[in-house]
Amino acid sequence: MTAHGGGREPHPERPPAPSAVEHAQVVRRLTRAAARSGATLVAEVAALADGWAALVDPGVGIVHATPDSAGPAALRAAGHPQAYPHVTVHQVPGAQGTVLVVCPGVAAAPPLTALVTQCSLDLLRLRARHAEETRGAEQRVHTAVLRLLLRGQHRLAAEVLGGETATHATVYRLNGRALHSAHQALWRATQPDPANGTRTLVSLDGAELTVVALHGARDLPRADAGHPTLALVARIADRHQLTGGAAAPAPLDMFVTAWTEAGGTRNGTSVGRLTSVTGLGTHGLLRVIPTDRLVTWSAAVLQPLDSRERRTLEAWLRSGSAQAAAPALDVSEGTVRSRLRGIGLLLAADLDHPTVQAQSLLALRAPASPVPAAAAEPLLPSPPLPAALLSAEHAGRWASGLLRPLDPRLRIALRCWLAHRGRTAPAATELTLHRTTLTTWLGECGRLLDLDLSSATVRAELRLAVETVATADDVPAALPRRGGRTYREPGQ
Repeated sequence: MTAHGGGREPHPERPPAPSAVEHAQVVRRLTRAAARSGATLVAEVAALADGWAALVDPGVGIVHATPDSAGPAALRAAGHPQAYPHVTVHQVPGAQGTVLVVCPGVAAAPPLTALVTQCSLDLLRLRARHAEETRGAEQRVHTAVLRLLLRGQHRLAAEVLGGETATHATVYRLNGRALHSAHQALWRATQPDPANGTRTLVSLDGAELTVVALHGARDLPRADAGHPTLALVARIADRHQLTGGAAAPAPLDMFVTAWTEAGGTRNGTSVGRLTSVTGLGTHGLLRVIPTDRLVTWSAAVLQPLDSRERRTLEAWLRSGSAQAAAPALDVSEGTVRSRLRGIGLLLAADLDHPTVQAQSLLALRAPASPVPAAAAEPLLPSPPLPAALLSAEHAGRWASGLLRPLDPRLRIALRCWLAHRGRTAPAATELTLHRTTLTTWLGECGRLLDLDLSSATVRAELRLAVETVATADDVPAALPRRGGRTYREPGQ
């Protein structure tokens, strides 16, 4: 139902059909795009039509759109095609309700647009048929690979996937009543589709749906930034009323830690929502700090360390202890401690200091620098956010905005707890509080900040924030007292 849009001049005569050479070129371009991924095919359709294009799935919403801003218009056109006469909406044969929406440009010739659309529909049908034929076997492979990753066998998992070169994984864990339909929708949207260097595993095992996005070192998405897999899983959680948790991108040898983080985050999430373990949103430091500054600073900080030493440091920071990091690194606890002593000497830093630990994890989370650092830069506990990253004024505004919901009582308790690396017993002793009381207060902090305090990443950024705005009154001795067992005085 293609029609001229408003303001277009009617053609005095019908444009000629594409020549045999043009026909072959279009087919060749679209076929090559379809062989790469669904997203690439949709992008090629938009380019050939000199406009925009989108693939819409009834269970997912927008699967792919080029440009991304065309998504809302494509959804409206798919729902009410008669209201958009200049847009064509076509059912993809054999794709369970999926439609291709194409809006050609003003200069696009209708015969060429018709050729592009028909060829694309045929290719999408073939992709859907291939996915249906291989779905059972592929799903079994995905489940097997997931179990290998959970057992720490990431090299064997890569072999099962055919020599997969991924170095990191982003884990999503969801549960709810409509898991089966959500699983099918996710499968249609992601398989087979290793677009942008990412391969997505989708596994339904019992009462849990797991999605694992595997990334190469160069394709690692920025934490807290919107990327296709995160947006897709969030839409699925909303449409199918699932509860979901998302971990931060983690090295494959830290997969079990990421798995645990995603599950812990999900347990504190409301129905219909996907919560990221790094869910600081616009307050996340990877969004607040200019990327070029963060990359340069991170390269200078980590310059003395090789890849093994970086993995050891990250495993220790993410897991919280040498004992927990040892299985992830497949070494003994003593080896982890020995490596950490060497890392502390190389960095010329006190790794036992909680602020230095927070700075180290921030450096490890930064995008890799394409240019080696000229000289190493030491990690120092003061200022919490180095001036190379943010000015003192900017850092203060960031920290104040993040911690604004907390009153002095909660801010003091949170600061003390973070100083003890998230250990409740020693923090409660220093605060002269009962452990149950401190646990209750920390739960209140999590609700007010809308953050998962079990995440090492969240705790690291909160540590930098509380130290940035800390005053002489933000100490346990200044904790407001009201009498009674909850606020007992020292020595009582």
